[in-house]
Amino acid sequence: MRDVPMIALSQDNLSSLPSKIARPSYDRSVLSTGIVHIGLGNFHRAHQSWYLHRLMEQGLAHDWAIIGAGVRPYDDVQRQKMLAQDCLTTLIKLDPEGVSAEVVGSMIDYIPVVEGNGPLIARMAEADIRIVALTVTEGGYYIDPVTLGFDAAHPDIVHDVAHPDQPRTAFGAIVAALRLRRAKGQGPITLQSCDNLQGNGAVLRQTIVSLARLMDADLADWINTACSFPNSMVDCIVPATGPNELALVEEFGLHDQVPVTHEAFRQWVIEDDFCAGRPDWDLAGATFSDHVHAFEAMKIRILNGGHQVLANAGEVLSLATISAAMGDADVAPFFAKVVREEIAPHVQPVPDMTPADYVTLIERRFGNEMIVDTTRRVAFDGSSRHPGFVLPSLRDGLEKGSSISGLALVEAAWARMCAATREDGTVIEANDPNWSDLHQTALVAKSDPMAWLSMSRIYGDLADDPRFATAFCDWLTLIWSQGLRAALRAYVAAD
Repeated sequence: MRDVPMIALSQDNLSSLPSKIARPSYDRSVLSTGIVHIGLGNFHRAHQSWYLHRLMEQGLAHDWAIIGAGVRPYDDVQRQKMLAQDCLTTLIKLDPEGVSAEVVGSMIDYIPVVEGNGPLIARMAEADIRIVALTVTEGGYYIDPVTLGFDAAHPDIVHDVAHPDQPRTAFGAIVAALRLRRAKGQGPITLQSCDNLQGNGAVLRQTIVSLARLMDADLADWINTACSFPNSMVDCIVPATGPNELALVEEFGLHDQVPVTHEAFRQWVIEDDFCAGRPDWDLAGATFSDHVHAFEAMKIRILNGGHQVLANAGEVLSLATISAAMGDADVAPFFAKVVREEIAPHVQPVPDMTPADYVTLIERRFGNEMIVDTTRRVAFDGSSRHPGFVLPSLRDGLEKGSSISGLALVEAAWARMCAATREDGTVIEANDPNWSDLHQTALVAKSDPMAWLSMSRIYGDLADDPRFATAFCDWLTLIWSQGLRAALRAYVAAD
């Protein structure tokens, strides 16, 4: 129990914060808006918002402040919490060399969240908005997992096409706002994805232009030609906020309803393609590059793919955090072998970083015990993350004739996890938008492993490749008969 009361985070209380907490040195009252950001989760507030905050600390980009937005009813809960503290966020850096806290002030408002998204559409259509950015998770772009094209048959998309002025999705709202901008002669804007997708700008272009084309072909052509969709790579490990994080911020003497913890590492590589101007994020440490895809591939294959290597095994073995999985006597060597032998060889180097060096960096970051990043969080939405992060490396291995045994074991561990029990008998709660189908298929696959690979929306034609199918079936059979640890040890011991 603390002897002194907490200081509630707010603009009025910034000057009263303990001296050990950094706070904005700029005058937030003179900031003006340039960016609408849809998806105000922890990652955005620890990453993109922080880069802009750092620019503002230098006396720059004061006309690029962020307005937050969401499109689902649950986003209103976040909105109320953020508005109650004047859209300020406490970032807590979990560095083994010392924990520190700072308050970020680059966001200044949050658009009302209402059915039909009228306020969001109207705000994006105003002349001061020059960038609309999104962090809506890699599974939120309405991509057909087999063709990788636009999923026009999704019920959300069908709704937006039928109700273009009252859309359900962020993308429908963007199309509606662009229609208004064009009609008022206000010009195009940049649409910027900040999600973990290979070619995230190209994916966002596909979603926006394809949806617009279902409504108005001329508008779609204008968006495709006039607006810009820069690709980018984003990287920072940001755990979910729970009771531990709320308690941690209070140790600093501060009451923040939505604090964010993060590791002592950030990277943002951006294609310099902005049709209506941009902040000079490079002056805050970001990198503008024509080689974003190489950075993306390294990060998505090794970090995000590596996360899936750890998370599914960790869930099955009751290892609650990524750092616990990295410290496990069986999981750690499994991770090292899969990533070094079956993922890294298919990744190209980038300036100042080889794939081998990046693996070493990732091992150190994943092993940071101060980052309480749960295996459950990382394993979420495997039906999007495995096709996006793991299967491309597997396909490369098959094409080149190199080892894919460990990646097959990764998939078998996922199938075992989706059976919804850990090896200690505890229940794994639903953790995927397609959990019901995954769970039922995983139970069938216990005696018929090929049933798992028959999910063509995930595996496409991979089930037809005998090398992969045989390895997967052998591993899943071994897991169910002798346990996951036996399978991990067998893989590590193999030549």
